[in-house]
Amino acid sequence: MPHECFADEIAIDFPSVGRVVERMRDRFLGERPGDDVLSAEVSLTPFEAWKGTRVPIDVPVRATCARCGGRGETWTEPCAGCGGSGESLQRHEVRVSVPPRVADGATLRFRLTSSESSSVRVEVRIAVRSAV
Repeated sequence: MPHECFADEIAIDFPSVGRVVERMRDRFLGERPGDDVLSAEVSLTPFEAWKGTRVPIDVPVRATCARCGGRGETWTEPCAGCGGSGESLQRHEVRVSVPPRVADGATLRFRLTSSESSSVRVEVRIAVRSAV
């Protein structure tokens, strides 16, 4: 058959749609019960807690592997950059605004969304250090 020479090109050139379907499901249906939540704790001085502050936090997010374009392979070999998953883990710095007069043990919750990665739920617990 004359088209057999292109059979492997079709499989290689189209990235996996699994992540796209997952992101659409997340956008339309909202949070799923088994979703993972990234938790972090921020330690503040009593003055920072009283006045309010902005705190930088590194959030790991999954993004499409730049080396293989999300396919998980280069030709017939698993991608060395992502180990065949089609995703890479990237650090994203977020500056969280802590409101004034926040109490010890308070929790801030937010969702980090990006066009390059899937949505991540983040929960930040505030710990106010005792004045010594």
